[in-house]
Amino acid sequence: MEKKAAAMGAAARVSGIVREFQKKCDSPIGKLHNVADSMAVEMRVGLASEGGSMLKMLISYVDNLPTGEEEGLFYALDLGGTNFRVLRVHLGGKGKGLIKTEFDEVSIPPHCMTSSSHELFDFIAAELARFVATEGENSHPFPGRQRELGFTFSFPVRQTSISSGTLIKWTKGFSIEDAVGEDVVGELNKAMERVGLHMRVTALVNDTIGTLAGGRYYNPDVVAAVILGTGMNAAYVERANAIPKWQGPLPRSGDMVINMEWGNFRSSDLPLTEYDNDLDVASLNPGEQIFEKMISGMYLGEILRRVLLKIAEEAEFFGDSVPEKLKIPFILRTPHMSAMHHDTSSNLKDVASKLRDILEINNTSLTMRKVVVELCDTIATRGARLSAAGIYGILKKLGRDTRKDGEYQKSVIALDGGLFEHYEKFRQSMESTLKELLGEEASDSVVITHSNDGSGIGAALLAASHSQYL
Repeated sequence: MEKKAAAMGAAARVSGIVREFQKKCDSPIGKLHNVADSMAVEMRVGLASEGGSMLKMLISYVDNLPTGEEEGLFYALDLGGTNFRVLRVHLGGKGKGLIKTEFDEVSIPPHCMTSSSHELFDFIAAELARFVATEGENSHPFPGRQRELGFTFSFPVRQTSISSGTLIKWTKGFSIEDAVGEDVVGELNKAMERVGLHMRVTALVNDTIGTLAGGRYYNPDVVAAVILGTGMNAAYVERANAIPKWQGPLPRSGDMVINMEWGNFRSSDLPLTEYDNDLDVASLNPGEQIFEKMISGMYLGEILRRVLLKIAEEAEFFGDSVPEKLKIPFILRTPHMSAMHHDTSSNLKDVASKLRDILEINNTSLTMRKVVVELCDTIATRGARLSAAGIYGILKKLGRDTRKDGEYQKSVIALDGGLFEHYEKFRQSMESTLKELLGEEASDSVVITHSNDGSGIGAALLAASHSQYL
């Protein structure tokens, strides 16, 4: 009798912790409307002045997005970690589109990541030159022209033009002091000159803007791009005359792409829990990137681990002792969570195997596995609904959530990133929530499309749309 009573008491404690967590994560449609309203307000504040908003609303200097009429051979360099990619994209012009894409991936030697700017960029330029040498005779459609390159540089940069930007700081294991504060495009151009490569950087971009470019190339109705992966961000097309902090002459297109850096968004309407707060305090950047910490692939698995740890400690969920592996931060990754969430087997065997293989938790009951799936669903659904509210905030800022001249404007959102591409239940929840926010009439005018490889092909397309030969 005592054992039975103890088991019932533990089950009640588990249920109580789970229900409390679900209640705190709840994101009713009214709350999401408030989040979207706050996003639109912060966007306006960020466009008005530097440092006025938690959203940086960075001016990208991209004022010409691809139209599909670009013609020629263009290159891209995608540098964002310990590997970089070089791409060659052959564009056929109007009606022909993208004819051919070739790429190569290169590992950066560890010493180049910590030595000198000269050494890093010389290595990159040499690899670029090697790749260009595989172009083949007569393959360049405009002989004699200087080759043009789109440079995706996924480190914090203060952009000063479409083809220049100073490095603010290194991340991801890089530490090259003499490059900080320098123009990264200038450093690359000088290195290309040193190796005799006749090429210039036409566009310096990040992966979100590349995704926007890739989407626009195929569809003129693309107005924004969102990355939902390990990290997250959004960029969109703004009217240049709606950017009070823009000091230069208005571009001929009348448009300017804005890099929102929306991961830093925060609102009193965000359904934060004790687990989110604890995760934030323990992070490398406490108080920052709150929106990202609730949504992105970097953190969803860690939120799940923290909830499981609490019910293991307070309700003996996994037995008398707390599994040691469960105490290790970030041991549960979002792909693990996604695999468990999508387990459709009658006995949830994938959940059992993940708990066994990753956390060394054996002999889980079906009831326990169902609780894990339930937690996965709560965490993913909250993240998906919040990301939909963010997208809706962009549409509100652009006035695309209401009728214009009696009808809704067609608005296409280009999305990329592993979370969007591979976490099916997350994607479905996000798309259905966006429809719910828009309402039945407006929802048909908004389309989500997958824009793959924006950080690579998108950069080459931006080199084309900002070509000196246009």
